[in-house]
Amino acid sequence: MKTEKQLFGHTPDGQEVYLFTLTNNNGFSARITNYGGIVTSLMVPDRQGRPEDVVLGFETLGKYLAGHPYFGAIVGRYANRIAGGRFELEGEIYRLATNNGNNHLHGGAAGLDKRVWGYETYSGKGGSSLELARLSPHGEEGYPGNLSLRVIYALNDDNELRVAFAAETDRPTPVNLSHHSYFNLTGGKETVLGHELTIYAGSYTAVNSEAIPTGELPGTGGTPMDFRKAKPVGRDIGKVPGGYDHNYVLDGNEGELKKAAILYEPGSGRRMEVLTTQPGVQLYTGNFLDGSLTGKKGQVYDQHHGLCLETQHFPDSPNQPHFPDTILLPGEEYKHIAIYRFSADG
Repeated sequence: MKTEKQLFGHTPDGQEVYLFTLTNNNGFSARITNYGGIVTSLMVPDRQGRPEDVVLGFETLGKYLAGHPYFGAIVGRYANRIAGGRFELEGEIYRLATNNGNNHLHGGAAGLDKRVWGYETYSGKGGSSLELARLSPHGEEGYPGNLSLRVIYALNDDNELRVAFAAETDRPTPVNLSHHSYFNLTGGKETVLGHELTIYAGSYTAVNSEAIPTGELPGTGGTPMDFRKAKPVGRDIGKVPGGYDHNYVLDGNEGELKKAAILYEPGSGRRMEVLTTQPGVQLYTGNFLDGSLTGKKGQVYDQHHGLCLETQHFPDSPNQPHFPDTILLPGEEYKHIAIYRFSADG
């Protein structure tokens, strides 16, 4: 087990940005930068023991600074969308950036994905880890409260990349943090449409044309939204206008660690299990990738070249009182664990 650190570059205002490499004893490694908490690389062996990079991203800080669709980042303060970029809390209206049409997405124009975080590294028998910390000041991107944030990435010999989120505030504020890697278990050689996906959810949050929840929670059974039994991602995607970009209401109880999804790629034998304590997971199938971005080793990222499984609370919960509550109060601690567990069939 080891953790390595190297300079990755500088932000336009001169802040140093580092790249950390976590390695376990089974040929797995994760590279993470303290700019946005971005996982830039995740090397995972196939059934023959050959490691390949299974996440989309870039080799240089400059490409991340130039703009990208949240490749590998920590997103928040509020992951996903808030309708109209506004919410009411304790009788006061708060207005946020509208960076996704009329709506607020993933924390705004300069969310947590575009910030430099403080860091500490650890390594030992149990694994190697990177702890990131940041104070998001009152009013940042329009949110109330000084929000103290911690995110711990840990890689262990069970071939798990564990992401533990924690936050505290000095005044009531909505919090919904998530990890936004785009996975491709072929190592980027093909699209994700042939990946087989299972999602442990019997319902999902219906959305309008702007991807804002209507408040309805229709069942997945008998519809293209049903992934309760494994099926190829591409089997029904043509029946879903625009492709999958939906929050699934997970079976089980909020706060309890539970299996959310399994992603399997038959060609390589790689399997990824996703576990979470959150009530939802957003399936996004890279619908807006259009070939305009070139990633690692010159790979052009076309439509459906990666998919996201973002463990989260539901979109627009601050404006949907019957959704699980996302308001963090002073004296409380926000906690959220996401686990990405990898294996390969023999």
